Amino acid sequence: MNKANLDIQVFRAYYESDEVFITNHAAERCRQRGITTRDLRSVIFSGEIIEFYPDDYPFPSYLICGKDASERVIHVCMSNEGTGSKIITAYLPSPERWSSDFKSRKEVNK
Repeated sequence: MNKANLDIQVFRAYYESDEVFITNHAAERCRQRGITTRDLRSVIFSGEIIEFYPDDYPFPSYLICGKDASERVIHVCMSNEGTGSKIITAYLPSPERWSSDFKSRKEVNK
């Protein structure tokens, strides 16, 4: 997978410098899904980038897979805006759509 040479450390640095913002959409989805801001931070500091979306507008985005404090696997989609990041959405990955480690998508039979 091409991550465009971006490392998870970039997102961790954004967190450390308080340059991560949560979109209204992400805040609502997190509320609906029982994902807290503490959970989001835990995912970024425990996780890894598993997908890269270079054509997302207005900034490229990255899907991060990590765990919260209770070992729950969560996916967080974040933009990289060069000096900071926005959390676009977060969700609990479905075992029907993801591999057992939740890091790669299962093939869809059409």
